[in-house]
Amino acid sequence: MSRERIDLMKPMKSLDDVNSIHINQDRKIHSATHEEILKGATTDIYFLRTLDILKEMDLDSTTVTAEIFPRKHGVFAGIEEVKNILKNKDIEMWTLDEGEEFSPKDTVIRIKGPYKEFGAYETVILGALASACGWATAAREIKEACGEKSFLCFGARHVHPSVAPVMERAAVIGGANGASCILAAKLLDIQPSGTLPHAAMLIAGDTKKIAEVYDEVMPEDHKRIVLVDTFKDEVEESLRIAKALGKNLYGIRVDTPSERGGVTPNLIKELRYKLDMAGYNYVKIFVSGGLTPDRIKKLSEVGADSFGVGSYISAASPIDMTMDIKEVEGKPVAKRGRLPGLVDNPKLKYVQL
Repeated sequence: MSRERIDLMKPMKSLDDVNSIHINQDRKIHSATHEEILKGATTDIYFLRTLDILKEMDLDSTTVTAEIFPRKHGVFAGIEEVKNILKNKDIEMWTLDEGEEFSPKDTVIRIKGPYKEFGAYETVILGALASACGWATAAREIKEACGEKSFLCFGARHVHPSVAPVMERAAVIGGANGASCILAAKLLDIQPSGTLPHAAMLIAGDTKKIAEVYDEVMPEDHKRIVLVDTFKDEVEESLRIAKALGKNLYGIRVDTPSERGGVTPNLIKELRYKLDMAGYNYVKIFVSGGLTPDRIKKLSEVGADSFGVGSYISAASPIDMTMDIKEVEGKPVAKRGRLPGLVDNPKLKYVQL
C-alpha cells in the first residue's frame, strides 16, 4: 500500500492530518479519489484550523444545527453523495428529495449534531450540491422546452471525466430521458443511450455502407438511428438511408455543424416534409448540436422529434449553496444579516443515515 493511501485512511480532523499527507509524484490523475473526498481531503483548510481551536477550548463537541440554502431557484440533486459523505456520523439530517424544486433561501438540508462530526465537510457538501443542482436545473429547462418530446444528455465530453457521470446523472434527475455516459447510466440502473458518431462514417467512407452493417449486427430491439450530415445533403442522405433500411430505420440524426449554418428550422421542415412525401413518415428526426431551450422550441414546432443536449447542461453555472449554523446547544443564533433560528421548509424529510 502506498504512503499516500495510508495517510488518507483516517478522517481529516486536524491540521496534523493535513501535514501527514504525502502525494505520490507518479500520480496520473489530479482529481480526488472517493477515499480522499470521504476523508475530507478536499475541504477548505480553515475548517480544520477551526476544529483544532475548538478542541483546545473543549467546544468541538458542541451540538449545533446547521442549514443549507441556495442563492437562486433550481432543482435539487446531489443528496445521495451527501448522505454517503456523512454516513455513520453521529448526526441527524433532514433534506429535500432529489428532483424537488427550490426557491432562493429555502432550507434544502438541515444537519444537527456535534460540530466535530460534520464541520470539516462543509466545503465538500456544498460543492457536491452546487454542481449537481446547476446541472439538474439546466436539464429541467430543456425538459420544459421539449414538452412531451424526449431528450438525451450528451455532455460528458465537455467536463472532466471524473465528474462526467455526476453531471449526466444530475441531468436525468432534472428531466433527461437518458444519458450517453456509460457510468452515469449504470449508476441510474438504465442503459446508456447513443448510436454512431461521425467517426464511424468517416472511417467507412460512406454513410449507407456503414448503416447497412449497423442494421445487420445490432440486436433486433435496438433503435437504429443514423447520422445523415457527414458527406451529403441531409435530406438526400436521409432518403437514401430510409430506402436502404426500410422499416428497420427508427430515426435519423441531424448534427449539421455551425460552419454550415447548423441545424435550422427550415432544414428540419424540409426534411420532415420530404420523408413524409416519400412514405417514411415513421422515421423520427433527432437533432443535436449547440441546442438551447429556445432552439428546441423552434425545431420542435417544425417536426423535430427528439434532441441530444450537451453544452447547455454541462456548462450550467453551479448554484451557490451556503451553510449557516442556526442553533448552538438549542439556542437560536445567526451572523449579522441573517435571522437567528431555524428556517422551516415543509418539504424537508428526515433521512436515516
